Amino acid sequence: MRRRMFSFRLIYIYSYNLFQFCGHTWILANTIARFFTFGRDALADTFYSVSFVMSLCQLLSILELFHIADGIEKARLLPRFIHVMEKNLLLIMVIMLEEIQSKPVVCLQFFLWNILDLLRYPHELLCVMDTPSITMLWIRYTLWIPLYILSVATEGASVTVWQLLRERQYHLERYNKKMKRK
Repeated sequence: MRRRMFSFRLIYIYSYNLFQFCGHTWILANTIARFFTFGRDALADTFYSVSFVMSLCQLLSILELFHIADGIEKARLLPRFIHVMEKNLLLIMVIMLEEIQSKPVVCLQFFLWNILDLLRYPHELLCVMDTPSITMLWIRYTLWIPLYILSVATEGASVTVWQLLRERQYHLERYNKKMKRK
């Protein structure tokens, strides 16, 4: 049996992945429990119940870029940079735009993001412990594909809908001001 020396880096990356796993587990469990408890009504306030933990997990995900740059994690920097920044920017947009926080698409997006992360972090934890599992590897890289496609489609739909709603509001307000002048 191969013995791995415990180093600060190993403890740090294990703790990071464990924290992310626990955070995303809490978010997903909270979202599902709220849905079973309140039904469709839970969709409207899911953001409020999980936004702090989601924001914390997403903010900390920026550390992954440093993990790759420092060599702690073996991954390609550009795809991870795009992935991390995309999620953080969308989350910032949701935080800033209160009118979309209660939309069901936000709940769906959080649900998909957390499923994707719960496929990822257990695999990462097993790899850090030098006990990779072929089952976890297969699950992580197979189920990830349809979920990621669905997540990206939802992200694009939510941004598009938000843009259209803003445009509608602008034009209606402009029209109302024009009518009041007459």
